[in-house]
Amino acid sequence: MAHQEQHQNRLFTPDTRARYSVLNALRHPSKVANLAVLKFKENILWDHYYRFIPGMKTKAWIPHDPRIHQQITEGLRRSDYDVRPYRIDVPDLHDYLERAHYARFPDYYRGGKSPNFAEKSLEHYLATKFLDLSREDIFIDIANARSPVPEIYHELFGCRVYRQDLVFPGGIKNDMIGGDAARMPVPDGFATKMSLHCSFEHFEQTSDIEFIREAGRVLRAVGRLVILPLYLFNEYAIQTDPIALPRGSNPFDPLARIYCARGYGNRHGRFYSIPQFTSRIRDNLGPLRLTIYVIENQEEVDPSCYVKFVAVLEKAA
Repeated sequence: MAHQEQHQNRLFTPDTRARYSVLNALRHPSKVANLAVLKFKENILWDHYYRFIPGMKTKAWIPHDPRIHQQITEGLRRSDYDVRPYRIDVPDLHDYLERAHYARFPDYYRGGKSPNFAEKSLEHYLATKFLDLSREDIFIDIANARSPVPEIYHELFGCRVYRQDLVFPGGIKNDMIGGDAARMPVPDGFATKMSLHCSFEHFEQTSDIEFIREAGRVLRAVGRLVILPLYLFNEYAIQTDPIALPRGSNPFDPLARIYCARGYGNRHGRFYSIPQFTSRIRDNLGPLRLTIYVIENQEEVDPSCYVKFVAVLEKAA
């Protein structure tokens, strides 16, 4: 239990997030007022907002516990999933980071100096290994959130790149695809490769199911989709920060336990149990074949790294 708590604290402490928020605000003075409001809500009003969360709920972060991860891995194998171990080549990761040169993107995790950058850059690197990108590929970064991944992948691998996000204007403009990822305005077989980096868990209500079906349409034959991290837990759960929810909003599945995490800063983070992952994702794969990789040495990269499960989905020929 001590290891679990220390690991969780390294990843997600409110103090770490607060320090990053303060530094970010100093670089962008217009954000100071928003930060002040956020901290007031977190320190004074959090319990008030918590009372309005419906359903089964608890005040806690969902733990990242190696024992639970092992139980999940064994359960996946018993449930006939294709589960494979994967070890990160740390020197190869360092070579990727040198070539990617995140310092030229100062608005993205302060160019590599902010909390959680080790995890985010590891996710980007791992996606390249599972996608096996080349100049023949058409790649979409799903739920891009203005990440530099498309620029980096284009420069390193020569692929044609697009960035998709719900916040972008609808339709396609240059390399931007706007609107719902489950209803992309692109023809069948448009892309050869797609990935989501720490974003699939934010797909609310049935949008996770709808996106998996859409991926089967948008990908070409033998095209590939990578989801990482794939968040799995020993019960079906959704993590939220009550102060991140608009008044009256209820994006939660009534079957899930709601973990209310002070300082999380997001409204919805889905963690699948194996039965829920089966019914929501495996049962809706259509032409896609699923492999789940278990990362064995993420903490060798940095103690803050937590990616454990990766989903790789490939469309049949």
